[in-house]
Amino acid sequence: MAGKFELKKSKNAKFFFTLLAGNGQVILSSEMYEAKASAVNGIESVKKNGGDASRYAKLTGKDGSPYFTLKATNGQVIGQSQMYSSEATRDAGIASCVNNAPGASVDDQTLA
Repeated sequence: MAGKFELKKSKNAKFFFTLLAGNGQVILSSEMYEAKASAVNGIESVKKNGGDASRYAKLTGKDGSPYFTLKATNGQVIGQSQMYSSEATRDAGIASCVNNAPGASVDDQTLA
């Protein structure tokens, strides 16, 4: 099963999206957006940039947990991963994003 984006509205009426792998696991989360159009633009940016492994920054959290961010061509972070237990699992998360982001469908859950 291919990956998909889930576009949602938070309790405080802001919009955000997550990229799910084919197995349903979240591999990338966005920031909160004031407008739905901005979140949709974020999804398009992830589709455009997500297939390029050089756009990912491999980082380490304060507790030592590895994670990654995805940056657009302008250097702005457009998505962040969860915290991983090892660098190998983080790198597998990046590979999953590279494979899933460009062709992922969009499940707009803001219409419900």
